[in-house]
Amino acid sequence: MFKSFIAAPHRVMFFGGAVQTVLVMLWWLFELSTRYLFPAQTMVWPLFPTAIHIWLMLFGMLPFFFFGFLMTTFPRWMAGHEIPVQRYVPAFAFMFSGVMLFYIGLFLGAGMLVVASGAMLTGWAGGLYALWRVLRDTRPGDKRHTAVLFAAFCIGWLALAAFLLWQLSDAHVWLQFALRAALWGFVLPVFATVAHRMIPFFTSSALQQQDVPRPFWPWWTMLAMSLAHGVLEFFNQSAWLWLVDLPLAFAALTLTRLWGFRRSFRNPLLAVLHVGFGWVGIAMLLYSVQSLWLLTHHGTVFILGLAPLHALTIGCYATLMIGMGTRVTLGHSGLPFAIDTPVQLMFAGIQLTALLRMAADLLPSQAGWLYLVATLLWLACFTPWVWRYLPAYWRPRADGQPG
Repeated sequence: MFKSFIAAPHRVMFFGGAVQTVLVMLWWLFELSTRYLFPAQTMVWPLFPTAIHIWLMLFGMLPFFFFGFLMTTFPRWMAGHEIPVQRYVPAFAFMFSGVMLFYIGLFLGAGMLVVASGAMLTGWAGGLYALWRVLRDTRPGDKRHTAVLFAAFCIGWLALAAFLLWQLSDAHVWLQFALRAALWGFVLPVFATVAHRMIPFFTSSALQQQDVPRPFWPWWTMLAMSLAHGVLEFFNQSAWLWLVDLPLAFAALTLTRLWGFRRSFRNPLLAVLHVGFGWVGIAMLLYSVQSLWLLTHHGTVFILGLAPLHALTIGCYATLMIGMGTRVTLGHSGLPFAIDTPVQLMFAGIQLTALLRMAADLLPSQAGWLYLVATLLWLACFTPWVWRYLPAYWRPRADGQPG
């Protein structure tokens, strides 16, 4: 079983990410329950809850899926050699240890949380080295997507390093930098780049359509505007975000249209990817509305709260994460590319989760129960997914092939 578990990078990394999709929300459910249902029993954590939530989601969950996917696809995209087990297993071991130490540190104290961040940084650096070796050792060619992804991963590593500096110094500026760099310099560029590289390919394959366009200007626009958004947020210039968010929304919606959003529903697994990417344009339009409100009303009231953020993080990121994860899990386990009704309902549940979490910001008087219901629905969606697909990471492939 262990030999099968370490046979391919997606196996170990997706295992870590899958476990985290459940653990992170179990902790969040516990925190919300003590806050809203049992306020007399509210926990006192070594870090404030929002910072914990940021670490567990942005640094403790998404990187596992990212590394698992890219360690598999990097060699294929550039016709290189597979990443050897000696590189991806130590990276996973440090990263997974970092996550487990972080949970332990929530109860033992801030010192253990520092060790957890250090372990995650070490594992992340090992994963970066593995990806860099593929970039370095493969023949010259079109490496635009892979180069951008590697740069985004470096920004993500710097964001986690900034989080660690905040833990050590308590200088709030480092936490602000960590959040903005992670969201706008790492996570969105990764999703945008993987979508630009893979959704047209998957669409062409699934629908037997050879003319799926993939213009580069929307992708470059999304990358540039995402970085600019992060910079403006860091310097508290939210009233001017519309200058970059409207072009970002236009670029994303252009790709959504060109890639055939409506046609994608002929294939449910493909539709998941199109729906997930479609949330980018919606989220950035919401960001634009909020920014224009701040500009025209000369105020500091965020009328939409964090609704635009959760449209992006749950609507887009969670949907694409599990959509890509399902495709890779099925394809590299020798299973057919098909999802049944329960899995389709799970994907629909993720969309409802996003809407409920957005509603909590739009209806602050009802926020408490909406937070709890959204968290429970997340668990109701992801727990069956983990139960179904987690064994595929330690079992041999169903078709008898290696990997």
